[in-house]
Amino acid sequence: MIKVVFFAALREQLNCHELTIVNENLTTVAELKAELASKSEQWQKVFTTGSLLSAVNHNMVDGEQTITSGDEVAFFPPVTGG
Repeated sequence: MIKVVFFAALREQLNCHELTIVNENLTTVAELKAELASKSEQWQKVFTTGSLLSAVNHNMVDGEQTITSGDEVAFFPPVTGG
């Protein structure tokens, strides 16, 4: 199982703050994003944007990062500051 959490505006866009994925065939963050994008048109809009940030077990990663059962994957929009 992979725990997936959503932060900031993603929570509102997806109307979801957390879910659990049980799919042993998912091995990278990019594959997880593709799986999530297949849920609906709204999810597809969110997960096909190039600006989405991700973290695995609280470490910032890119799409090629491997994931395994027990990992926590977080997605959030780009952060700006000033």
